[in-house]
Amino acid sequence: MATVDITGEQFASTVEGNDIVLVDFWAEWCGPCKQFGPTYAAVSEKHPDVVFSKVDTEAEQQLAAEAGITSIPTLMAFREKVLVFSQPGALNAQQLEQVVDAVKALDMEEVHAHVARSQAAAATNTQDGTQIPEA
Repeated sequence: MATVDITGEQFASTVEGNDIVLVDFWAEWCGPCKQFGPTYAAVSEKHPDVVFSKVDTEAEQQLAAEAGITSIPTLMAFREKVLVFSQPGALNAQQLEQVVDAVKALDMEEVHAHVARSQAAAATNTQDGTQIPEA
């Protein structure tokens, strides 16, 4: 599958509507982004079951800010709507393949359970960061 460019309007539906989504946050002026682009495209061809998307941080500044992008390229991976990987910096083909394989191999029941535990723990904290004592 070839890479697809997505906008802020398409981001949520892309992540929510697909099992595995990789997102490359990049910009035209970024040298490492230009080096990573062909690697990203080549690996995408080997994994038709994964959506390889690209977000131009210059055109989608609000989305980049909402995603907390401070360095490009940044690669994010989502599985079943959960962010499971986020790392700035260009990867080589072997490293990118390792990320894809690791995301595919995740035990998503365990991941969803961890997310639920984290959300429950966050709900027991007060706004000042102290924990509410349990009765």
